[in-house]
Amino acid sequence: MNMIFNQTKLKGAFIIEIEKKEDSRGFFARTWDVKEFGQNVSNSNLVQCNISHNNKKGTIRGMHYQKNPNEEAKLIRCTKGKIYDVIIDLRPNSTSYKKWEAFELSSENYKSVYVPEGFAHGFQTLENNTEIFYQHSQFYSLKDEAGIRWNDPSFNITWPLNISEISNKDNNIQDFN
Repeated sequence: MNMIFNQTKLKGAFIIEIEKKEDSRGFFARTWDVKEFGQNVSNSNLVQCNISHNNKKGTIRGMHYQKNPNEEAKLIRCTKGKIYDVIIDLRPNSTSYKKWEAFELSSENYKSVYVPEGFAHGFQTLENNTEIFYQHSQFYSLKDEAGIRWNDPSFNITWPLNISEISNKDNNIQDFN
């Protein structure tokens, strides 16, 4: 059983699909293997896990990242419901600098997204009572916390739904420069 690593348009970011071993009971699949991740991604040293539960369809969280020296890679999977997951490449030397890409992650498609260091990440819930499971390569650092506003004109992210919920903090981030 392997995981399938699909390179996205943004270099270093991957959509990861599972290979199911199915029988009459259901299926079994691998979602994490440090050796496989180490062969495919820039950082497989995941040290912290978090869950985000979101009550309302249309909720936006993000776009979040941590600054150097605590830049983090993330592995994200939607374990309940469905999200529109967005990543932005913020690496100045990257050919995809300031470009964004979005993916639908759901409890039904079992896909994960690997987000390398130097990217911002956020999502919008597409269903009520949605949960996301995150794995991080760095511990949370308040002093290195940063973000991009969901509607920053530098990126022009297209969100699929009207916003039902967003934090004041996320809604009031200054324009990116």
